[in-house]
Amino acid sequence: MFRELRRKNQQLSETEARSILKNGTHGVLSVQGDDGYPYGVPMNYVYGDDAIYFHCAKEGHKLEGVRRSDKVSFCVVGEDEVIPEAFSTAYTSVIAFGRAEIVADEKEKREALRLLAERFSPEFGEEGEAAIRSSWNDVCIVRLNIEHAVGKAGREQIKREEARYASFL
Repeated sequence: MFRELRRKNQQLSETEARSILKNGTHGVLSVQGDDGYPYGVPMNYVYGDDAIYFHCAKEGHKLEGVRRSDKVSFCVVGEDEVIPEAFSTAYTSVIAFGRAEIVADEKEKREALRLLAERFSPEFGEEGEAAIRSSWNDVCIVRLNIEHAVGKAGREQIKREEARYASFL
């Protein structure tokens, strides 16, 4: 159903891919936009239980796309460094494919908002709870249920890892 990575030697392990999803702070959510055009929007997120959670307003282009088709993708770049002399980039990334669902369950919505607050503002626990209460009726949570995810490392990143490993031998 999903394509295999063409350059298999650049594919990250499942553990490495999940680590990028867990540690990332933002990515690009792509949905089916207006007139069949793809719509990609940068989003903060939190990853847990093999799902990605986003918060957003209760209306807008993004949610219209999700309602049009629940099939979405989400791309996270873990590392990114341009290597000018090599005309290349040392990078790691993950693309997750799955189905997006607007969270209706209030307990799950509250938990996702708490996870987001803890992830991005861990030192502001009380303020985070107050923000959740004050925005409750205006905020929407979307859960991306991951069906397939693949991580990839650029060739320059692989060379760096190989050199680092060789230095330990």
